[in-house]
Amino acid sequence: MPRERGGSCWLLPALLLLPPLCAPALTISVAAEDAKEQIEQLVSQESEKSGKSNKINIELQEIVFVIQSQSNSFHSKRAEDLERNILKQAEVLGKELPRILLIHQMDRHDGAWTILPLMQDFSASYGRNSSWIFFCEEDTRIQIVKLLETLRRFDKSKKVDGDWTFNIVNGSENEEWFLGKALYDEESTIIHHYAFAENPTVFKFPDFAAGWALSIPLVNKLANKLKSEPLKSDFTIDLKHEKGNGPHLTPVPEFCTDDLNSYKAVHCATMFSNFLPVCGDPVKKEDIFVAVKTCRKFHRDRIPIVKQTWEGEATLVEYYSDYAETSIPTIDLGVPNTERGHCGKTFAILERFLNHSSSKTPWLVIVDDDTLISIFRLRKLLSCYDPNEPVFLGERYGYGLGTGGYSYITGGGGVLPSPCIKKKCVEVRDRMVFSREAIQKLLASKCQCYSNDAPDDMVLGMCFSGLGIPITHCPLFHQARPMDYPKDYLAHQIPISFHKHWNVDPVKVYFTWLAPKMEDSFTEKKQRRIREDL
Repeated sequence: MPRERGGSCWLLPALLLLPPLCAPALTISVAAEDAKEQIEQLVSQESEKSGKSNKINIELQEIVFVIQSQSNSFHSKRAEDLERNILKQAEVLGKELPRILLIHQMDRHDGAWTILPLMQDFSASYGRNSSWIFFCEEDTRIQIVKLLETLRRFDKSKKVDGDWTFNIVNGSENEEWFLGKALYDEESTIIHHYAFAENPTVFKFPDFAAGWALSIPLVNKLANKLKSEPLKSDFTIDLKHEKGNGPHLTPVPEFCTDDLNSYKAVHCATMFSNFLPVCGDPVKKEDIFVAVKTCRKFHRDRIPIVKQTWEGEATLVEYYSDYAETSIPTIDLGVPNTERGHCGKTFAILERFLNHSSSKTPWLVIVDDDTLISIFRLRKLLSCYDPNEPVFLGERYGYGLGTGGYSYITGGGGVLPSPCIKKKCVEVRDRMVFSREAIQKLLASKCQCYSNDAPDDMVLGMCFSGLGIPITHCPLFHQARPMDYPKDYLAHQIPISFHKHWNVDPVKVYFTWLAPKMEDSFTEKKQRRIREDL
């Protein structure tokens, strides 16, 4: 059962699944004493406006807050900071503290981030004494009073200004609500399996950064459905877009991803810290070793793009191929090129890093030859992680998580293996980040590829799962091109990478989205000022 903090997800329009986004952003010690006065002032102002402080305090007990947290020390601390902030706001309101759950502390946590495996537990624990489950990310910022006022509009058991509110949307007494900030694809995209190809804008899915909510009647319905239709072994790729026969998302304008200092914030129940984290000085260039996977047929097409764009940001770079070409130069690892999988090549890179690079180099990044990456931003991000911990970082996927499967970092490996069916076979070449400590534990375990063309990303996921080393997810790594993502989704990100050269000018993409700019330095200074102010 989940462990409560301070007292005591299948949804996706298809019984609604969802992922937590790594979400590097401004690291704020929100529980600090110097923040208390600001919180008290905000809550007091909002309570006075509503004139319903007592009712708000009672309703606070009807919400279960679920922070989509991760077990890595950096992320768990940020989740705990958000927890303290929520509790501090509740304390100012005056009565019992709300129930707050941290995803990474829940049972079956290997798949807990997909929410579905926890749905029956949510129903059993909170199905009779709560009204809402509210999910948020580590960097979501919540104004408690405004959130309660927003949710009350969708609860037929509450009155607003003397009027019952259950029929504000569709005139029915249906209490099965799925609330969030709506995203949609402007055109069909590979990351969503070209779903709704004729008109992808018709399918709305939630932006997790803004928070999202399930009413308890919907939670109970989903839990009951899971009893009769157990989770199947399948791939979990972009959970927020997973579709099915569940209720449609109801857009809520008060669920925002505007920055805390935005002029729009006064109208928002939630906001989002859309900065790269500030955890000290960026790691040094020589602390990151970059391994580029390529093959002979791409030496002329793709390698020149790498050299025109991000290679100059890195100090330690090697190109690994099936053919040694001194003009690049490339290194032949003695592993034949394969059309898919590339597991043999990836493990050879890991062994070379451990045995031939300087022992003082704490980080290895493996990318494909058509990956576009900002090493400058990656150096900032890695300043927040402890290289003495086993860290395996990137864009997280899952396989069979409802039936004892595992999470993995999408990367390196061509087409998914034979279990991929029902049009879920997608090319998943990307980038992975390892701490030296993680590689040492991996290779010492003797876990290895079952063939050279095995899917490296999935084999690595199985190996790390067996070692008890969690995957650390970060949504700033992207498996596709900028055009493959909703504009509103990218608007609150500072991306670290994109992937694929297909139908785009990769040099233009790099200099538009990823190249170091003057504003990066300005943003860093701005973040530090904000952190000091808080």
